[in-house]
Amino acid sequence: MTPPAVLVYLKSGKGIRKTRDKDGFRHKNWLIRCIPNLYPAFTPPKGKTSRRQNMKSSDLVVAVGHHEVLVESPDHDGHPADAEISQLVHVINAYIDRLRELSAKPYVKYVSIFRNHGLEAGASLSHAHSQIIATPFIPRIVEEELKASKKFWTKNKKCVFCDILEKELDGPRLILKNTNYVAFAPWASVNPLEFWIFPKKHETTLLGMSKSEVKTFAKTLKTCLNGLKRLLNDPPYNFGFHLAISKDARKYYHWHLEIYPRLAIWAGFEKSTGIYINTVSPEAAAESLRETVAV
Repeated sequence: MTPPAVLVYLKSGKGIRKTRDKDGFRHKNWLIRCIPNLYPAFTPPKGKTSRRQNMKSSDLVVAVGHHEVLVESPDHDGHPADAEISQLVHVINAYIDRLRELSAKPYVKYVSIFRNHGLEAGASLSHAHSQIIATPFIPRIVEEELKASKKFWTKNKKCVFCDILEKELDGPRLILKNTNYVAFAPWASVNPLEFWIFPKKHETTLLGMSKSEVKTFAKTLKTCLNGLKRLLNDPPYNFGFHLAISKDARKYYHWHLEIYPRLAIWAGFEKSTGIYINTVSPEAAAESLRETVAV
């Protein structure tokens, strides 16, 4: 038996009822289940929250936080590339629900929402699922993005990601664009066939998404991942949301989703220097993905 779910989506008439498992009872006929990870990297505090409210990732601290598994569908193979749009909408809404609850906790400084697809990408379960980890510090990569974004905004009074979007909208690295979102292969990407999905609207987290934006994002995500699947015969990949829960970041940070196909092996040079050799240019990656997402 799995741990009791902290969030369950159940069909209720024409709508959705949100609840959780209680007193040993496990809901059946669910659409979404979010459960604590059996082998958590971060665990909730057992007593009062730590007095060290502003911990940095360089500090040596107990791994206080949360680690959850979001089961995306009762269908074992209900992965985003093939799932119904309505089911993907539930998945994204569940991300938002967990982000809202976890980010409100005083000891949480960041919420990582990510997905591992395929054994080579680190997926230990084959059933369609994502993971959510809430940490007491901001991870280094996101912290560097925040600092650089703030520096750019201070100098230019403009979001650096909004600036990037303007440049990519009609450029050679564009994969697709619609009313709300833009998908493109980033300049100087680390991974072959890596691509990012950005909202056109400047927002720091998913919490500001409207119903129509959630649905459009679900369509965008499915289209891109299905295109990747057709192009490379369902390759292993990771994806992760980059976001900010700090109110200070609202002016200068822009949430987005980064998708990393696992096509290359990082060996001694990459691991010892932090320099990554990408054999596929972003322009070539975008051209290949444009063809498959347009099918």
